[in-house]
Amino acid sequence: MSTLSHEEWKTKAAGAVLSTRAFINGEFVHAVSGATYDVVNPATQKLLAKVASCDRPDVDRAVSASRTAFESGTWSDTSPAERKTVLFRLADLLMARRDELGLLISLEMGKLIGDAVDIEVPLAAAVLRWHAEAADKVYGEIAPTGKGDLALISREPIGVVGAIVPWNFPVNLAIWKLAPALVAGNSVVLKPSERSPLSSIKLAELAAEAGVPKGVLNVIPGFGSTAGRSLALHGDVDCIAFTGSTAVGKQLLGYASESNMKQVWLECGGKSPNIVFDDCADLAAAALTTCSGVFFNQGEVCSSNSRLLVQRRVKDQFLDAVVQNAGKIRPGDPLDPASGMGALVDDDHTRSVLSYIDDGRRSAVLVSGGSQLRVNGSGCFVEPTIFDEVPPDARIAQEEIFGPVLSVIPFETEEDAIQVANSTIYGLAASVWTGNLSRALRVARKLRVGTVSINTVDALSPLTPFGGTRQSGSGRDLSLHSLDKYSTLKTTWIKY
Repeated sequence: MSTLSHEEWKTKAAGAVLSTRAFINGEFVHAVSGATYDVVNPATQKLLAKVASCDRPDVDRAVSASRTAFESGTWSDTSPAERKTVLFRLADLLMARRDELGLLISLEMGKLIGDAVDIEVPLAAAVLRWHAEAADKVYGEIAPTGKGDLALISREPIGVVGAIVPWNFPVNLAIWKLAPALVAGNSVVLKPSERSPLSSIKLAELAAEAGVPKGVLNVIPGFGSTAGRSLALHGDVDCIAFTGSTAVGKQLLGYASESNMKQVWLECGGKSPNIVFDDCADLAAAALTTCSGVFFNQGEVCSSNSRLLVQRRVKDQFLDAVVQNAGKIRPGDPLDPASGMGALVDDDHTRSVLSYIDDGRRSAVLVSGGSQLRVNGSGCFVEPTIFDEVPPDARIAQEEIFGPVLSVIPFETEEDAIQVANSTIYGLAASVWTGNLSRALRVARKLRVGTVSINTVDALSPLTPFGGTRQSGSGRDLSLHSLDKYSTLKTTWIKY
């Protein structure tokens, strides 16, 4: 656990050395055009750095480096045990440099420094170690053929992977893509969000230090409309792995069809329901966990349980407890360990969240929060906000806000809860609180989502797959199933 004080973190921030160039073929390089763009600290509105703004020529260079590395076999032909050793070294470096990485995360996207240093970076290292450990434990198959035939089924790396990741967990979600892709033997071109490129550039530096050969991991900072689009349209990219909005996910599917029919794996938006039945064994614990589930990371979590469905008989009692817990969470300077919530990622996103709050005032009952705050001269801070009696079809109950806004929807029966829970376009996650095992399993089976958490929220582990259904995407991150996205099956049939 980090023990540094607010003043110590501010001192570290003032002295931070920021890498701002793209990382291509083992070297830090400027964009071919020489263009840069501003990365601003949302918590202070001050300029952090001018970062290389990559476009198609830079993507061409990065993809070429990845392809050359892949075909040369410097990584793809190494043994699984060798790849495991290198990735373990990278995990060790993440932990050794976690203060540095965590500080970059906090500065570029507004996350609480404690959450960055003590949660995000350790989780990324754990995910990396778990996948690295699996490198030499994934076996091929032999099909049950007849006499005189031997049919071997083997996994092979898919080739060049384009990984496009968001700003809300810039290191952790990059590792979710990089770990299985590299374990499988691929080369990767990583396109971080334009809002949070600094931690990804540092990640590339650490990967090179760990022994990842040049060209195997390239990082191209830039905008989605330039670098991201060029990567998704590139004819020599074999796979796009994406975490982000549903709207952009749909664009990526179109780019694949326009180019080389590359595989596209999407982890997109969510509007996860948190269902509390009147037979919940511990309403106090459920109320506390509800707050952590929806207000963690300023609500900037794709699987955030932002719809609270409460059985009418216990709704008032439960809502009172939730409001009390939310009232203890106070936004503040992300570098202050005493702050309860950090800054939203930028002004545009803050305006978007506030527009949803204004809409909620017209369609529901505001019971807590709802105000914009100014901290250190920045207006990217919004109170934890709770609306009651939200119509299930209201905009704040249907659309992904990606901010600290909770919509409370009362229900009468189990059937009502299931119908409302499944009534959005999304299908990422859900939580169910009940003391009845049969109800828990019955409801879980009927929820059209990728993960159901029983008597908790947002259960997550490298052991289990994470991803969604419907317009929350396709494919799975984490677990051995994540390797399916980054490998191809080959059958070798032998007559003897």
